[in-house]
Amino acid sequence: MPPGLTPLALAAVAADQSFPPSARLLRRREYERVLRAPQWRASNRCLRVAVRSNELGRPRLGIAAPKRAVRRAVDRSRAKRLIREGFRVEAATLPSVDIVVGVKRDAAWTGNPALFAALHELWERLRCASLDTS
Repeated sequence: MPPGLTPLALAAVAADQSFPPSARLLRRREYERVLRAPQWRASNRCLRVAVRSNELGRPRLGIAAPKRAVRRAVDRSRAKRLIREGFRVEAATLPSVDIVVGVKRDAAWTGNPALFAALHELWERLRCASLDTS
């Protein structure tokens, strides 16, 4: 435990850094809304991102890691974990949008630091993008 932090304070810090249901796309129609008419798209070797603005005042994340792209469950789970962590770290700096991150075939054999860097690159490109909020 870090010096000076009580277990209660540590729990409060962890709660601020969580991935609550309000930060997720939960329903099929939410995913479809983003994927059928994205306002912005980008991709790199490992990931693809579709984005559509929302009226909630905060970003939300959905992850698509299909079995046909990444065969082994352990690789799909690792990719999803890294995407959630990358979103959690960057969420405060992202615009008010719904984001669907798709995992591509190359993510299966890309190391954690490289996958995290690829995601960070997409977050930077999203911050620089001008989204029409109408």
